Parts: sequence; structure tokens; C-alpha cells
Amino acid sequence: MVKVSERVEKIPPYLFAEIDKKIAAAKEKGVDIISLGIGDPDKPTIQSVVDEMHKAIDNPKNHDYPPYAGTDEFREAATKWMKKRFNVELDAKTEMICNIGSKEAIAHVFFAFVDAGDYTLIPDPGYPVYKTATIFAGGNPYSMPLLEENNFLPDFDKIPEDIAKKSKIMFLNYPNNPTGAVCDLDFFKKAVDFCKKYDILLCHDQAYCEMTYDGYKAHSIFEVEGAKDIAIEFFSHSKSYNMTGWRVGFVCGNEKYLKALGTIKSNIDSGTFKAIQQAAAVAFDAPKEQIENLTKMYQERRDVMEAGLRELGWNIKTSKATFYLWLKVPQGFTSEEFATILLEKAGIVVPPGNGYGKYGEGYFRIALTQEVPTLKKAIERMKNAGISYNMTK
Repeated sequence: MVKVSERVEKIPPYLFAEIDKKIAAAKEKGVDIISLGIGDPDKPTIQSVVDEMHKAIDNPKNHDYPPYAGTDEFREAATKWMKKRFNVELDAKTEMICNIGSKEAIAHVFFAFVDAGDYTLIPDPGYPVYKTATIFAGGNPYSMPLLEENNFLPDFDKIPEDIAKKSKIMFLNYPNNPTGAVCDLDFFKKAVDFCKKYDILLCHDQAYCEMTYDGYKAHSIFEVEGAKDIAIEFFSHSKSYNMTGWRVGFVCGNEKYLKALGTIKSNIDSGTFKAIQQAAAVAFDAPKEQIENLTKMYQERRDVMEAGLRELGWNIKTSKATFYLWLKVPQGFTSEEFATILLEKAGIVVPPGNGYGKYGEGYFRIALTQEVPTLKKAIERMKNAGISYNMTK
């Protein structure tokens, strides 16, 4: 039998694939599952995008190979959106690439810049792809702890200078998955200054920038003067427009860095179906009420879930962004032990915090991807099962 590569053997099972297996096993036993695990919106894609897709898919001109970097129409629309949303000036031809959803582009950027032995600076806890893509590229992931006492922001001063000098990439992600944390422009400026000092490519994953509440507005890294010298930014349509299955988004920023990423992409993928790009371009100009309705929906779900969890003893700081809640497990339990208790005693699926990294231990994540009645049902199940923050073994 052919032996798999060493790089594959180094990769742990993908967190959400394992969650899918647990859900399937529980359902086979007849358990009525409430899944609060994967961040997959439960509502359809916004109607204006679906309507455009119906038109686009019937057009034979969209049936051939797309341009590797994306259609001119999509890139122009994305560039105009960045100007409208963040007042950021970009060149659609040289500073904008369409991607097959952020996950693809995030994974590929490591192959474009990381050689064997290089280091990458990745948030911990963080999106698992940052670490696994580093390993696939032969690099060494170095964890930047996101600690609650520091508002889940990395402390750049704690990064050893010898590590900084060997690092090629830093990844940031605000609003943050899994913690829901947000940041201000002063933090982004510190990141830009740090990466310029050590000649590190700063990658900002802004998949959740449109999922914000209570008046908070997320920032682009390019709102910091000079950021384009050292940074690129990843945007995904998945969460903002309920388009997870469409696999589309963009990467923008420094022309030289995008060219290197484009070299990897053009040798591995053949771009996003042109009809999808046409529909995705329309999303940038979606009717305001459609986006506002999504925000209101997630804010209501947040309020219901946070209120219920407070009744069960959790001390919660109200989330300003994303559709995630990041919560401590009861004292004396590991993340996996508590996630198992929720599944076995209440039929509730949540990912354990250690699935996002070493510093995720002691936490679990809730995705607000269920209707309010289902969220209330989850809280009721927890009450009936005696599950609370003050529970003991």
C-alpha cells in the first residue's frame, strides 16, 4: 500500500469534518440534534443575488473558463465596494483577485511565500487553516496567544525577535473567529508597523466584517496609511450574503504579493464560474434592507442566547460582531469533556475550543445559525440536563 506523505500525516483531522461525524453518529442513535457547531448560515442567499444567478447561468458566455484573476466586472465591483465601504483606493486590474472563497486563497498564500523552515505568525485560537496550510508548505507555525485579558488581541511585544526575523507571514482576523473579538485602527497600525519592521507579509482575513452590531463598524487593514506596502486582505461572500456554498470572494492589496498568489492559483485552480462572479458582483450592491435584516436577525439570536446563558451562570460580555459566542467551559472540565456532555445529555453540538489551538482550551464556541425558537430550546435542554457554568463533575 502506498504510504501517504509526511505532510499529510502531520495534519490533525479537520475540526468540522469530525463534528460532522459526531452529528451523523448521534442521529443514527435517534438523538434529536441541535447543531450550534459549524458557521454555516441557515437562511437562503439574499434574493437579489439568486435572481442575478438565474440570469447569468442561462448566458452561454458564462459557460467557458473564467479569467484566472476573475472577470473584469467582478473585480471592478469589488474595488468599488472597498472604496464605498472603507474609502480604500485599489486598482481593479493589479490589486484585486477573485478567489474560490477565502479558504482556498488563505491556504494558497502559504505556498506562495513560505519555504521549508520559515515561520508563520498565526492567532491561537484561530481558523484551523492558518496552521495546517503552514504545515503543508513546510513551515513552522508560531502561535500568537489570543487571551481574554488582552481582549483576544495578540501582543506583538511578546513575539521573540529571533522568531520575528524568521517569519514570512502574519495572519490576523477581525472581527475574529472563533472569539468574536473586534479591534480598532490603533491595533492595525501596530500590526502594520511590526510587519514592516521585520519584513513580514501581513494577511488580514475579514470574512466577518459585515456581521457587526450595536453601531460597531469593522475596519479594513488598508485604512492604515502605508498598509498596502506590506499587506493583503481576504474577503468572503460566505457569511455576509449567506453564500457559503457558492465559494466566492476576493483578495486585494499589494500588487507584488497578489501576483505571487496568482501564480500559485493559476497552476492549481481555474477560477470561479463566471455566472457566480456575476451574481457575486450584484451582492456588493444588495438592497440595504436585505443586509440590515440579516444583521437584525443575528443580533436577536445573540441577545436570546446570551440572556439564556447568563441565567445559567455564564458571565458574558456582549458580542459586537460575527455570529459566534466564545464561552468558558465550567471549571474542572476540559473543552472536549464539556462538548461531549452537551452532546450526550442535551443533544447540542458545539466545537471544543482546543480545536482552534492550544489557547482555545477551556472554551467552546456557539454558532448562532439556528432560529430563535431552536436557541431557546437549546437553553431549555441545558437547564433540564443540569448543565450550567457552576456545574461540577
